[in-house]
Amino acid sequence: MSYQVKDYSSLIGMAGFSETLLKNHFTLYQGYATNTNKVIDILAAMLKEGKTVTPEYAELKRRTGFEFNGMRLHEYYFENLGGKLPLDKAGKFAKRVTEGFGSYEAWEQDFKATGSMRGIGWVVLYQDVTAGGLFNQWINEHETGHFAGCTPVLVMDVFEHAFMIDYGLKRADYIAAFFKNVNWEAVEKRIR
Repeated sequence: MSYQVKDYSSLIGMAGFSETLLKNHFTLYQGYATNTNKVIDILAAMLKEGKTVTPEYAELKRRTGFEFNGMRLHEYYFENLGGKLPLDKAGKFAKRVTEGFGSYEAWEQDFKATGSMRGIGWVVLYQDVTAGGLFNQWINEHETGHFAGCTPVLVMDVFEHAFMIDYGLKRADYIAAFFKNVNWEAVEKRIR
């Protein structure tokens, strides 16, 4: 299996995100896709050659989650950007976050507060596939901290590469720009 890099160039021109920032971010994403394919190919060759009891095999197995999740989280992130329409307050997403957090505003406050925490990583609104609950979760590294059995509904990158070129240390300004560009239609499709 080979993963293909998706084209997100339609996001260029999005308010609050410079072309330089986006192109740099696309290049980083492409690296994750390329490395995912490389790791999968090397592991397949090692399996075929019977080299599965080596430290190299074990380390590459561990590395797969970092590369794959780096690729996939960027895809979720880019796909939930570029929105032109406001949130449908009568839609499924607004209804679910209101049920889970008491109001849309309470959910947004928690999501933004999570994104404003010190550190680097991701903020992911997860929906528990089994029980239906919603959680705003901080992810430090691509491969750790994910909620098993949960679907990412909204993903925000809060590694420095996502905002430093345009916002410096003003993460709150980046988060405000992110929310102005959420593709609520994509988010709506992800929620159950």
